[in-house]
Amino acid sequence: MPTTTPPETLGRVADFLRPHRVAAVGIACFGPIDLDRRSPTFGWITTTPKPGWARVDVVGAFRALGVPVVFDTDVNGAALGEHRWGAGRDVDPFVYLTVGTGIGGGAIVNGRPLHGLVHPEMGHVPIPRDPADSFAGACPYHGGCLEGLASAVALRARWGTAPEALPAARYLALGIAAIAAVLSPRRIALGGGVMGAAGLLERVRRDVADTLAGYVRAPELVAPALGERAGVLGAVALAQLPLAGGVQ
Repeated sequence: MPTTTPPETLGRVADFLRPHRVAAVGIACFGPIDLDRRSPTFGWITTTPKPGWARVDVVGAFRALGVPVVFDTDVNGAALGEHRWGAGRDVDPFVYLTVGTGIGGGAIVNGRPLHGLVHPEMGHVPIPRDPADSFAGACPYHGGCLEGLASAVALRARWGTAPEALPAARYLALGIAAIAAVLSPRRIALGGGVMGAAGLLERVRRDVADTLAGYVRAPELVAPALGERAGVLGAVALAQLPLAGGVQ
């Protein structure tokens, strides 16, 4: 369905689901989002830069279906999908990182998506700058965070074309090293359009190993197994949580 206004788009999805008598709904949503069930804005999109979608009650659009609704970030959903059926099977902790228009990451710890005060925002970790790099960064909130330096938007701002990704490998490696230092995942799947650039995954592997400098083992870096289906299958995996007695 085309994405138009929030009421129209969410209403169409709810109308599609209603006659199918679904047992549960899983929503893997772009964010930032509110995952705190004690909050009056639980189930809302919060500070997204996407026009018209900030402060939208996503979960509320589906409550009338009368079934459990599990709400999480799109990358947490993709991480759960890859953990269940793809590149993260039988691996824990596992991280899925997407490098596309933006950069986002989801972590699976003890078989479940990781939440805390909010949700992981791996694309917005601060990155040490190359002193010779004068690029201000493309993130409207943080400038030179990982997303601001290595996303497709940042690459286009620098060179006019996203596939020119190899110069960003160093920044990606710094971000991945930070994730590895904090979460110690056994494996990280790197998806998104930017990661399709020839030779980029191999370059990032080398740079991550160099950055960690032998102090700890580097996590295994792999391509996703589910491709563009990771997000949709992740929403299915989220919907299965309450059916398995694992309501979030």
